Amino acid sequence: MNNLTPFLCSVHTHTDFCDGKNTMEEMAEAAYKAGVRYFGVSGHSHTPAPQDKGFVLPCDVTEYRKKILELREEYSGKMEVLSGLEWDICSDAVRDGFDYWIGSVHYLQPEKDRYYPVDLSEDVFAACCEESFGGNIKAVVQMYFKQVSRMADLNPPVLGHMDLITKFNEGKRFFDENAEWYKEIALQALHTVSPSKTVLEINTGAMARGYRKTPYPALFLLEEWHDMGGRIIVTADAHSAEGIIYGYRIAVDHAKKAGFTTASVLTEKGFAECSL
Repeated sequence: MNNLTPFLCSVHTHTDFCDGKNTMEEMAEAAYKAGVRYFGVSGHSHTPAPQDKGFVLPCDVTEYRKKILELREEYSGKMEVLSGLEWDICSDAVRDGFDYWIGSVHYLQPEKDRYYPVDLSEDVFAACCEESFGGNIKAVVQMYFKQVSRMADLNPPVLGHMDLITKFNEGKRFFDENAEWYKEIALQALHTVSPSKTVLEINTGAMARGYRKTPYPALFLLEEWHDMGGRIIVTADAHSAEGIIYGYRIAVDHAKKAGFTTASVLTEKGFAECSL
């Protein structure tokens, strides 16, 4: 097919412009040293959620864009540097002007001006379930995947960590991910995603931070996506230089189990397919 591999591409990354630990320069250097040749910076888009203060990009992304352009110049001929954005469903930021964007759901908003991040901590997620849903976890799951479907309607180039709601659910802490009701809700959301317009990411971020033993999304979702004719991209959701391609081998094996033989790599010319 070509000489591309998933290991050459890392386009879901965060720097100290949002909630990442390292500078953009440090992340780019780590990517290059790891053999990455298509590196994308995808800062969290601004949202009105008060919990996001200091953890997302500012409304004015001029400096963010400028820094990416400087790195593009620095690595010209050695590594492509792409300008990206991880855009949240409750974001008030503009998506225009980036090379790509990742559509993600991080929040439940059961009431106006009340935001619950599903990935901040186990305690916050538990509080969300009790305070706004009376402990009805099925209602929580339904609201989350309704948000995923809303995002899917926007046809994001990449759909991020589709089942992020399972981040703190290792060991069935909140619900059984093998339960038919859960699978039905998740699959209904998946069926709203366009296989021709959106690439589904296999995301190892929760593994890198010790929350999950397997990548997002769950195997049953990935298998269905394969049967739908969908495409995938491997990402690390890296928040530190050490995590640039964390768990990629596991992610590739995960994809193969679902029946995939190819994956997408994001280049300056768009998506290109490579063999797994």
